Amino acid sequence: MFETFTVIPSIDLKDGKVVRLLRGDLTRVTVYGDDPAGVARGYEEQGARLIHIVDLDGAVAGEPRNLDSIRAIRTGVRCDLDVSGGLRTIDAIRRAVEAGANWISIGSAALLNPELIADASLEMKGRVFGSIDVRDGKPQIKGWVEAGDLDITTVAGRFRDAGVAALIVTDISRDGTEMGVDAPRWAALARALSMPLIASGGVATLADLKALRSSFARGVVGVIVGRALYEGRFSLAEAIAAAR
Repeated sequence: MFETFTVIPSIDLKDGKVVRLLRGDLTRVTVYGDDPAGVARGYEEQGARLIHIVDLDGAVAGEPRNLDSIRAIRTGVRCDLDVSGGLRTIDAIRRAVEAGANWISIGSAALLNPELIADASLEMKGRVFGSIDVRDGKPQIKGWVEAGDLDITTVAGRFRDAGVAALIVTDISRDGTEMGVDAPRWAALARALSMPLIASGGVATLADLKALRSSFARGVVGVIVGRALYEGRFSLAEAIAAAR
């Protein structure tokens, strides 16, 4: 998947609608449409190889809540789907896979049930991403509602030891804000964690994508883009071209 730097569009789902949050605040929601499958088809037509899907309701509830929307997306596209949100048991992971996930991202489970990471990595055979949401350098759990007591290095170590394919790190303070990215910080973090890193949060311009692309050799293998696409700052096709 990550032979080259990869731009990954995000579809965040809440009550079956395509939304974006501001800084992870579930009360600050912008709705961008009620046709997740149509959004996904548009991304695939523009060159998406992988679409990141976040079940926001599931992240809070602790189990998947938008499987019908994921099934509709799966029916509409051929590209790979990465599903996250509420995947805290093997049963939940299997339900996501049955709905159409090719990859799954596990976040809170790293703190709540460490054994699940290894079990999922074994069952999914290299199709698991670790996911850490960070606010002020501190990992967040349960849909960005509660903070964990472990630091990012410790949590990342659990994922690395379990053999995940890459680690998604979301800077919640920038997520949904289009504030721009700190590419050197992401590169330094990838080196410190000694594992492939997918950056998420704050992408505002094509220059952000080019800056992150320049850190590919240092371990930043991809970026997740959300609001900037929905707000028309650039198209996915333009983003992919800029990141080549």
